[in-house]
Amino acid sequence: MFPRFCFINFTGCSIGIFVNEPVYTNNYLLCLGVMKKKLILILFFCCLFCSAYTQLCTGSLGDPVVHVTFGNGSNPKAPLKPNVTNMTFTNSDCPNDGEYTVTGNTSGCFGNSWYAMNTDHTGDAGGKFMLVNASPQPSDFYVDTVSGLCANTTFEFAAWVVNVLRPSACGGAGVKPNLTFRIETTTGTLLQSFDSGDIPSQGQVVWQQYGTFFKTPSGVSTVVLRIRNNAPGGNACGNDLALDDITFRPCGPVITATLDNAVRTRVDVCENQQANMVFTTSFPVEYASPKVQWQLSLDTGATWNDITGEQAISFTRKPTISGMFLYRAVMADAANFNSISCRIASNITIINVNPLPAFAGNKSQVGCTGSNFTLNEVGGNGFTYQWLGPNGFSSQSQNLSLVNVSFKDSGLYTVLVKTANGCARTDSFNVVVYPGTKAVAGAGGNICEGSSILLSASGGVKYTWSPATGLSSTSSANPLASPVDTTNYKVIVTNQYGCSDSTIVPVFVYKKPIVNAGPDQAIFEGDSVVLAATIQGNTSSFYWTPAQYISNTGVLSPSVSPPANQTYTLYAVAAPSCPAESDNVFVRVYKKLTIPNIFSPNGDGINDSWLIGNMDTYPNANLKVFTRTGQAVFEMKTGGSFWDGTYNGKPVPVGTYYYVIDLHITGQPIFSGWVVVIR
Repeated sequence: MFPRFCFINFTGCSIGIFVNEPVYTNNYLLCLGVMKKKLILILFFCCLFCSAYTQLCTGSLGDPVVHVTFGNGSNPKAPLKPNVTNMTFTNSDCPNDGEYTVTGNTSGCFGNSWYAMNTDHTGDAGGKFMLVNASPQPSDFYVDTVSGLCANTTFEFAAWVVNVLRPSACGGAGVKPNLTFRIETTTGTLLQSFDSGDIPSQGQVVWQQYGTFFKTPSGVSTVVLRIRNNAPGGNACGNDLALDDITFRPCGPVITATLDNAVRTRVDVCENQQANMVFTTSFPVEYASPKVQWQLSLDTGATWNDITGEQAISFTRKPTISGMFLYRAVMADAANFNSISCRIASNITIINVNPLPAFAGNKSQVGCTGSNFTLNEVGGNGFTYQWLGPNGFSSQSQNLSLVNVSFKDSGLYTVLVKTANGCARTDSFNVVVYPGTKAVAGAGGNICEGSSILLSASGGVKYTWSPATGLSSTSSANPLASPVDTTNYKVIVTNQYGCSDSTIVPVFVYKKPIVNAGPDQAIFEGDSVVLAATIQGNTSSFYWTPAQYISNTGVLSPSVSPPANQTYTLYAVAAPSCPAESDNVFVRVYKKLTIPNIFSPNGDGINDSWLIGNMDTYPNANLKVFTRTGQAVFEMKTGGSFWDGTYNGKPVPVGTYYYVIDLHITGQPIFSGWVVVIR
């Protein structure tokens, strides 16, 4: 037996009517008999206007059994599955007549006569929609088979549509899309039909939802959705649309879930103030054999899970940890209850359990006389605080702060911490004040790079030095410091009560200068050359040695003119107490050659050899002697010094011979001349 309610589908117009007498079926004729003329008048009025309005479910809905979103940014642009549309797919975001695309944005189409769209109906990042430029003739441009429905169940079908043509386009007379939605069985039997009427342009991108509801016959779980565009396209200007979020959802009577006998959307409660909460619902009279299941979502409604064992009309929620908990009841007739696609859901109630401020870890704190004390272990941003302590101490700061602590500051300190939601927690700390200490340390000092200095500290039983770089120990009262760079060492001095103080010990390091006396030089006897020295780093002084034949020993680029080969050394001192750093430069002096033009190798001990004076100052020199006809009779390479007038161990004939001397010095000519051998 059903109550005084008739559900009637008449030429595509579905209405619910309360009647004055109980009826035992929702048979159309019985309803007509009950309502008689009133019903006929209502039906006439409804059918006169119903085609102009979306007929969406006015009861409770279940989760979508089918949800066509056309994909998102992670999916490449691709055509719909075969046989869904009779239109031609294009990769362009501006399809031409008879074409469609699946995209997440469109802009600049046809002289900006279309809206620029950069999101789908839901606004999801990367979400896509079907963009249609209508075909020349009205046709079923979207046909899809929908499976997984429950038999003998009412479903809401809905889709979101945009007229993408701007109102100003086509001289303000653009063709408006006009759609018919048909739900059929797979054998072609019409279950429901709905006309959208002309879909207007709103002056901006406005997604509009169109839909209807229908009931699946017994044994039918698959239906066919047809969307027909009744308006002309092609040469006609306009009739361009976007389609998104096609859904099929079970629709049924209104299911109401109450919390403590009231409908509540959201309840905020503190974690420590929770009590048992009673959710209640009731079975709609439209169900012959209803069943209920309470559900919970922990991800703001994205997914729902059955609460084990909660299948009564009342459900008691017990206290939980902090977090956001969403609750609802789902129902269906017993025959369909095990199929999720048959269930409808109640309103959602959010229980937001606000966390309490966290307890601080260390409850025992140490204060030291003569120093400031701060406790930084309480609460967080946006909280309020109320501190109470010994001697009437009171503060509303986040951190417990005591200035110039004395023994009278010892005692128990409590703090009441409240979150922005008013959730409160009390925490307490025992502060014990001990005698403080004073860190005493040596003055540090200046050292040369590579040397050390002994640091010193006193005033406690424990010492901690930092940084550790260059220290022989970080825990000694007197570590040896050998830093490479100038360093400020910090020492923390702690006494036997755990009270500490710190001070800084600076160590300045005189960095070794980098000395470069410059490249080696070469001059001819009687000439001079300017040395090219450099010094990097700070120096207190520098000088050259030896002081002979140098223009100035106190400049980096002195002029030198030694009479013979000479090594000069440049010294640089970082500080008077530091050793000097040095570098050498060698100056080679080439002497003038003395070349005799006659000698007598006769063994009398007088002028027996041809000896070229100062030849030894030219280590790379080469000498060759030739006869008048060009025959080489003598060659002296590096290291030689004289010719004894022989060739292959035998005396050469008396006569004139010719020589060539190559000093192998860049820029110097080759010497040549003659020498006479007499006996």
